[in-house]
Amino acid sequence: MNINTINILVLAYMGDVIYESYIREYLINNGINKVNQLQKEATKYVSARAQNNYLQQMLKQQILTEEEIKIIKRARNNKGNAHPRHTDIVTYKWATGLEALIGYLYLMERKTRIEQLMTFIINLGGEK
Repeated sequence: MNINTINILVLAYMGDVIYESYIREYLINNGINKVNQLQKEATKYVSARAQNNYLQQMLKQQILTEEEIKIIKRARNNKGNAHPRHTDIVTYKWATGLEALIGYLYLMERKTRIEQLMTFIINLGGEK
């Protein structure tokens, strides 16, 4: 499979599933066992605003490789303008970049790297 020929939004679609799965598993493993509470806590991690904030911290702390930044920029620069009503387009595109990165890493079978990034995100989420 040539990862560069896959539509960037398909990578984001895959990344969304992986990202949310990690967050849900983390929350369940931390004793949250009510669906309403799981949903409320998950939103702190999976909203476009939260994903944008986590990605900005990764960029600020320079923990991403050049290859990873290229994937993020490819997603961010996608020509689509659709976005949820409650999120501005810039925030949404950065969040899509994070999801595309996770999808890319997953399809490249880089589970250890996904775990490193998700640990970073979860640790930041705990600081709120």
